[in-house]
Amino acid sequence: MTSLSVEMLAADAVEPITSAGNAQLGIAVLAGIAVIVLLITKYKLHAFLALTIGSLALGAFAGAPLEKTILSFTAGLGTTVAGVGVLIALGAILGKLLADSGGADQIVDTILAKAKGRAMPWAMVLIASVIGLPLFFEVGIVLLIPVVLLVAKRGNYSLMRIGIPALAGLSVMHGLIPPHPGPLVAIDAIGANLGVTLALGVLVAIPTVIIAGPVFSRYAARWVDIPAPEKMIPARPSEDLERRPGFAATVATVLLPVVLMLVKALVEIVVDDPDNAVQRVTDVIGSPLIALLAAVIVGIFTLGRAAGFTKERISTTVEKSLAPIAGILLIVGAGGGFKQTLIDVGVGQMILDYSKDWAIPTLLLAWLIAVAIRLATGSATVATISAAGLVAPLAADMSTTESALLVLAIGAGSLFFSHVNDAGFWLVKEYFGMTVGQTIKTWSVMETIISVVGIGFVLLLSLIL
Repeated sequence: MTSLSVEMLAADAVEPITSAGNAQLGIAVLAGIAVIVLLITKYKLHAFLALTIGSLALGAFAGAPLEKTILSFTAGLGTTVAGVGVLIALGAILGKLLADSGGADQIVDTILAKAKGRAMPWAMVLIASVIGLPLFFEVGIVLLIPVVLLVAKRGNYSLMRIGIPALAGLSVMHGLIPPHPGPLVAIDAIGANLGVTLALGVLVAIPTVIIAGPVFSRYAARWVDIPAPEKMIPARPSEDLERRPGFAATVATVLLPVVLMLVKALVEIVVDDPDNAVQRVTDVIGSPLIALLAAVIVGIFTLGRAAGFTKERISTTVEKSLAPIAGILLIVGAGGGFKQTLIDVGVGQMILDYSKDWAIPTLLLAWLIAVAIRLATGSATVATISAAGLVAPLAADMSTTESALLVLAIGAGSLFFSHVNDAGFWLVKEYFGMTVGQTIKTWSVMETIISVVGIGFVLLLSLIL
């Protein structure tokens, strides 16, 4: 089951575990987030423990029974790890093969030879946008991390100057561009035209990713000037190898899961028949788990064997790839547990209730609803599903263009200010070796820029079209 379907089931299946009033819920949310931030920043507690304690505090402040709070937290942790845990592990294996075989070196050396100086952030945003098109953010980031870190290290670039454009490319795809699952859910709920939404989405995405990526990265690099974390960068292994994989074979291996998932999405759009034999095949081979597993198996030959690795050396490489991600998995899982606790105590419903009385334009209303749910739950998917469901009746009399822009407004809102209740926040923090404060000043601000610039261009297009 994909992480999208897991989140959809979690969002649809839960009942509020407390009858607390909206004021108490609002206070509980602020208190829970404050506990997490305080434990991490002041008392230097590990983020996994801080998120666990913060989730229990949230439930207590909301007046929920302790056993139900624990159940919500563990369910959220479980669904998050079930959705992305294996994908992160497979991505780590592929990344380790990529690095140890010299394949990552080959990509980095080729990119550095072709793109110099000021062109590098633009090259990174292009690569990330292409790779991120059909992928969940978590999958895209584990595929890109080795390249981002190695380019920053070998090219002597600020990590933020290279990393922010890559993150921006992935995030914009995540929120705005079908056939990514998030926009597809909103398109289905609102009844928008996929082709028109895709075309307008590209128009909005291009200037948005430029401003939030290469442009903002200049300021992010000044605010947070850190090198690529050494613990996440393996030593340059290709110096000790007699040979290393070719550039074409390496890129083809990295893009294999992207292509498989994109084929799945395109077949679903064109065929749109779950009983069709072709679609049933592509549904299997294009699932993130199978696509990444296939890339790992192919990588054993195109990367490991191509570098002259023995079977024992390949086995050792796989084993060593898993240890560094244990902490990341726990933190990402705990972030999912906190998110599910927020949902289960009724915070999302509270925001939906408040938003019904807002007398503002539909596009802005959709964006604000998605923003509020995103801030409260930390989930772009939950924000997209909830906001699309709420404003869908308003789209009944809209033109094709207006309904497509409504989808994009929701997508932009679902990306607003990622913080401590978002698993993606912790994923970026840990991979880039940043503190909570540094992550907020870079990643969180970048997400906010994407959201605000995105809705700005959506509103501009609504005036023009």
